[in-house]
Amino acid sequence: MKLRDDKKTQQIFDAVLSLVKEKGLAGVTMGEIARHAGMATGTLYIYFTNKEELISTLFSECRKASLESYFRDYNEDLPFKSGFRIVWNNILQFRIQNFEDVVFLDQCYHSPFINECTMKLTKQMKKPLYKLIEKGKEENIFKDMDTVSLLTFLFGVIHEAAKNAHYQRRPMTQSDIDALFRLCWDGMKR
Repeated sequence: MKLRDDKKTQQIFDAVLSLVKEKGLAGVTMGEIARHAGMATGTLYIYFTNKEELISTLFSECRKASLESYFRDYNEDLPFKSGFRIVWNNILQFRIQNFEDVVFLDQCYHSPFINECTMKLTKQMKKPLYKLIEKGKEENIFKDMDTVSLLTFLFGVIHEAAKNAHYQRRPMTQSDIDALFRLCWDGMKR
């Protein structure tokens, strides 16, 4: 049996991300993925038994990477607004710098490839985000609203800003980022 090579796994993942951004998740075949990754289709099947397994595995990897990046340099002991700003900025930067991952994740949420088990794992991984919003509510900083609604607003603002920067090919300046943060903060605070 041939051993798996991590470099080839990454080639496969990169091919999927590129193809999904270009064609959409439903339009991508295993043969196209293999060609785009520079390997034979049979080799691809050594790594993943089918498209569902490949998509589910990549989804978990992308979700884990995104959520880990969100809390980089965050310290719970910081004043709330400072800590929130770090997380907010990390989310924005991840979405700008990993745009293909974001497109892929968004399409996965609306596809049959992601099973209930994977969704439960994702929900578990999101707990630090819920905890952060709950902390803002407990400290009477954020509106006393449903946490999911506040997170929806937060991600909606960031997601649309990252999409606009990408599709308009207009990088966000620090002034743009500061103004967007103020807008998001003002929308969430009491």
